[in-house]
Amino acid sequence: MSLSSTLIADGPRDRFTYDHLAVTPLTPTIGAEIDGIDLSQPITPAQAADIQRALHDWRVVFFRDQRIDNDQLKAFGRAFGPLTPAHPIAEGLEDHPEIWERSVEEYRTRRERAESAPPGRQPPRDYKGWHIDITFVANPNRYSILYGVQIPPYGGDTLFANLVEAYRGLSPAIQRLVDGLQAVHRTSSYDLNGGKVRRDGRSTGPFVAIHPLVRVHPETGEKLLFLNPGTVSHIVGLKEPESQALLDLLFYEVTRPEYQVRFHWRQHSLVVWDNQSVAHAGPIDYAQFDLPRAVRRITVAGDLTEGPDGFRSRAIEGELFNVLG
Repeated sequence: MSLSSTLIADGPRDRFTYDHLAVTPLTPTIGAEIDGIDLSQPITPAQAADIQRALHDWRVVFFRDQRIDNDQLKAFGRAFGPLTPAHPIAEGLEDHPEIWERSVEEYRTRRERAESAPPGRQPPRDYKGWHIDITFVANPNRYSILYGVQIPPYGGDTLFANLVEAYRGLSPAIQRLVDGLQAVHRTSSYDLNGGKVRRDGRSTGPFVAIHPLVRVHPETGEKLLFLNPGTVSHIVGLKEPESQALLDLLFYEVTRPEYQVRFHWRQHSLVVWDNQSVAHAGPIDYAQFDLPRAVRRITVAGDLTEGPDGFRSRAIEGELFNVLG
């Protein structure tokens, strides 16, 4: 099947043609800009279906010049399913518990804490900030939606990587090796909030989950590397050196430049990515600039992940990611 088409029930469909949107791809493998839609207005079911098709085709989509408030942001997210709380550990905005606001100062503080930790006390490796959202629970979110509310004139870019292409790029022998493996994902020390009680009374962790190392995409049936460098501690059943060597190899594959797109933020930009098949890193240069930057994120609820052998994720410690509606 060529890169210019994808399979649907009636046969191949052109990846560049949509019924209700203008979609402009940014690379051959990942990323597209969407025009011709005003997200301050409720989107129609047909528009939502086109956006979801674009997510399956291009994994991450970008909208420019969208002036929306918090209620409009949440209304857009609900077009794709029920919303989760802002985060299993951190609190959302007091009046909008679905919304997680992140400033660049939080990233700087986290890095300083990681770099000052004693050797061996900061597992797993950071891998330059690459991660999939919230995989330390057994049911990570389906989609992530990020809106720029305070964007510097330069810097603060975000990288996205296509995990389906990363799997396809492996040799058949390595694909067979990883198809039946599972990995343990856990909260890192910088995720823990010191035992503070949440406003909604839910547990703040710790959280530990076991996921298949290769996931079958629940909507497209594609295989992908479900590798979260930010939370994976080890691969089940392997010796520690074997586990780390294989994780290093797979991380190299996930972050190959040909599977990536780099997004240059502008004020009022909005990004939606398929958290089921995308890893991301950002802001990638927070340590190099002093300008203010703030974004707001909401997440659409997801399901237990499933591997090619039928293994389904399960929680080892902590509860599932709940739904607010």
